[in-house]
Amino acid sequence: MATEVEETIKRIQAHKGVMGVIIVNHEGIPIKSSLDNATSVLYSGLIGQLTEKAKNVVREMDSTNELTFLRVRSRRHEILIAPDREFILIVIQNTAD
Repeated sequence: MATEVEETIKRIQAHKGVMGVIIVNHEGIPIKSSLDNATSVLYSGLIGQLTEKAKNVVREMDSTNELTFLRVRSRRHEILIAPDREFILIVIQNTAD
């Protein structure tokens, strides 16, 4: 299982413009990251909060629905967020490429 996760991260990281990949547990703690620790902790905390709010919005709009993917784009970066029951996958891309 661990090698499968490593291979997936390497495959994502190989895409053009990908700056980093972070896997966060359900407590908001980064458990695997290709970024430095400070950046991983910052993104994990903020994205974890955003993901929870987005899940609540989707649930409020339709109680039978659930959030499966979230994309946040700014001038410099695009953040792709794939929440799961136990983990959140975060991919940070450079939009300039």
